[in-house]
Amino acid sequence: MSFSLGLTAIVNIVLTLAGIALCWWALQSVKFDLFLSNPQGVQAKVLIIILSIVLGHGITRFLSDYAGWSQMLTQLF
Repeated sequence: MSFSLGLTAIVNIVLTLAGIALCWWALQSVKFDLFLSNPQGVQAKVLIIILSIVLGHGITRFLSDYAGWSQMLTQLF
């Protein structure tokens, strides 16, 4: 049981980091200079990092929940 929980934790950590990296990569194509006064500044970089974390966590959470719900469907039949 504890091995299963540990394995689930490792999978969730790796998926979360991959989701954050994917969102960071995708956000690189957004033209923030249209919205920010100093798009090359530290504050703009921090904003991109925060957006990457929030979006990556949300995507990963959705995928994790979806996988869990899919496994629960087997209990229906």
